[in-house]
Formats: sequence, C-alpha cells, structure tokens
Amino acid sequence: MRNYLLDDIYEEDVKKISAALAELEFQGPIEGIFYLPVPEELLIDEQKEHMGECGPFFMALEVEETSVKVELLVRARNKIRCSCVAYATSEQRNHMMEYIDKFIADLEISY
Repeated sequence: MRNYLLDDIYEEDVKKISAALAELEFQGPIEGIFYLPVPEELLIDEQKEHMGECGPFFMALEVEETSVKVELLVRARNKIRCSCVAYATSEQRNHMMEYIDKFIADLEISY
C-alpha cells in the first residue's frame, strides 16, 4: 500500500488532529479512521462516471499514537471493489499531501 506518513508527532497533537477531523465530520466507522474527501474536479473520468453508484470518493487517514498515515488509494464509499477504486493520480496525491500538511499547520502543530 502506498502511504503518506507523518510520524514522531506528540500524542497531545495527535489528539488535537483527531478532534479537528471529527469536528469536520470526517470520522469513519472505525475509531482512528477518517475519510478525507477527494474533490470532484480531481476525480478521473471513470470515478466521475461512477459517482452515482460508487461515490463519493475519499482517501483514508489513520491516526495512531504518534503518527498520522494517509493511504494514497482513492476509495469509493458505496463499493469496496470496482475499477474506479485506484491509487491516487499525481494530482490527487499532491492535493491530499498539501491538504493534510496545511491542516496540521493550521492547528499550529509542528512535526
């Protein structure tokens, strides 16, 4: 699996990140898992075509004790297996890495 890992984060900062993600209602069904939406304009054609049946699309973020890990796989909320579920394109990957970096910076957390 391809991931973007931010580690060596203080536990209290990880809690701050989790709380902020929960406030945005990004919480997944499992504790410590959050769903970061992929903007529609960044979806590939197949994902756009499958939006009604498979979407919305997201990347999963996992919060651990001293780290935050984003899977660089674009998942579909309504289907586990489909050809529209794919590794992030360069644009999707760059967007999500920049998004999470800014999100953490906005919380005034340094890592």
